[in-house]
Amino acid sequence: MKKAYIGLGVLGIYVLYSLGIRHQQPQLAKPSSLVSGNQGSSSNSNGASLSSAANTSASTSNTSSSSNAATSSPSASTTSGYRDGTYTGNSEDAYYGNVQVAVTVSSGKITNVKFLQYPNSHSTSVYINQQAMPYLQQETVQSQNANVQIISGATFTSQAFIQSLQTALNKA
Repeated sequence: MKKAYIGLGVLGIYVLYSLGIRHQQPQLAKPSSLVSGNQGSSSNSNGASLSSAANTSASTSNTSSSSNAATSSPSASTTSGYRDGTYTGNSEDAYYGNVQVAVTVSSGKITNVKFLQYPNSHSTSVYINQQAMPYLQQETVQSQNANVQIISGATFTSQAFIQSLQTALNKA
């Protein structure tokens, strides 16, 4: 009987701990790092690029998402077919939250991709996106189009990223 009480006590503590962790808001250092591009990334022990922070401000992403037009006046088209400027893609559903990107084109080439929105309501989403988002940004700049590889483990975010990126590039 004593073992049963101890077992129930341990199980109860585990359940309370799990509930507490699940509802905890992620604590991040710099909210602007991921939103402003690849700045602030570093390598972990496995050599994977990790960003040091994520955007937790809902008001910033809501303000940014209301503008779907180019924020810079477009200039003459170059050989790549993109006009210079910053173009905002549509907000796309990534199951755990929305993904919205802004693409900066300079001299007819994609020079930067910023995340305006991404799933960040749970610590697991933040952890996954901190790893996947720098890769998606880097691959977009390298490929100069929306044909980027889907990141294993961040499939929904990757698919929504590609959709939002394509709508932004359609405007460019």
